[in-house]
Amino acid sequence: MARDAGRPPRAPGSAHEARRVRVPRGRVPPLLLVGLALGGCASWLPFAGTKRPRVEKVVTPPTPPAAAAAAGAVVAPLADGDGVVDRIVAVVNDDVITLTELREQVLYYKVEAHGEEVPDDDRLARQLLDRLIESRLQLQEAGREKVTVDEAEVTEEIASRMKKLELSTVQEFEDAVKKQGLTLDQIKKRLREQLMVAKVIRRKVSFRVSVTEQEVDHYLQENREKLETGLTYHARHILVVPEGERTDAGWATARETAAAVFARLKAGADFAEVAKEVSRDGTAKDGGDLGTLKKGELADEIESQILRLAPGQVSEPFRTGLGYHIVKLESRETLEGEGLTRLRQQVRDVLFREKYQARLEAWLGEIKKRAIIEVRI
Repeated sequence: MARDAGRPPRAPGSAHEARRVRVPRGRVPPLLLVGLALGGCASWLPFAGTKRPRVEKVVTPPTPPAAAAAAGAVVAPLADGDGVVDRIVAVVNDDVITLTELREQVLYYKVEAHGEEVPDDDRLARQLLDRLIESRLQLQEAGREKVTVDEAEVTEEIASRMKKLELSTVQEFEDAVKKQGLTLDQIKKRLREQLMVAKVIRRKVSFRVSVTEQEVDHYLQENREKLETGLTYHARHILVVPEGERTDAGWATARETAAAVFARLKAGADFAEVAKEVSRDGTAKDGGDLGTLKKGELADEIESQILRLAPGQVSEPFRTGLGYHIVKLESRETLEGEGLTRLRQQVRDVLFREKYQARLEAWLGEIKKRAIIEVRI
């Protein structure tokens, strides 16, 4: 029998069926360069869940038509159907958003999408106009709060982006953004606005959100079963199979062999060494090591035997259709000790994120409610 033929069956879709994908490293593409240079400020918020809080950012300065055309985007004319070169498409308190700004933002979005499917122009324009309006409102709020950003903060943000792009001097950074039709002053203005918005959001949202220990306790109590499913364990395995035909005599011999192996283990023999010697499982060469697993990744008839053990404990031989198995639980995560401490922090992060998102949306709703907004498209 092939050595790995008796390997414990894994549940379909387990993590062990996943393949690692290597992403080739190479030069940073020009469009990615713009994205990194103009991307939002890194947040200090603890995002532990799958969905990050939506923090509206100042709209990215649009890519000039020449650079966009070079990137393969279709450049829409800035004049409307009546030949008007520009007009106001929205009024936000004492500020205005022009058709030029909106069309350039649509154009920039298409360049960033780089061939991906995007909504039709009308729907995309309305979506981006909503984002432009929210961005203006946040900037106006930052102004009312007298939020300031000094040059040192902007310089630090530029240094951060230079590091991501593996550029060593400001001149290299400036040359890189110039190739995209942008200027260093545009970048600085964008970063300054982003920092202002980040500061006002911290003041109006982040600093007003907290999570109590009682809330963490309640979450753990309500979701304990689900949380335990995600805990991992580490185990080893020995498989003894009937030799030759699977007759009653063959099974009896296998049972006796497994009993003898178990006696050796009880007497203090090293599990890994015994596994290398006698196991017919595919993991024998690794000392029977099954690796780190999550609940559901092994067949239930084997996993159930493992999970009833205490760490360091070895099971008595048990039979399945493959043969006689002996398993050892090396370690197991629990909702106690260090594992509980880590889990409590993760839960605290999840609850913070939910409260943060709710507070952010409420704050945006408040400033929209008291604002004078007129949409003209």
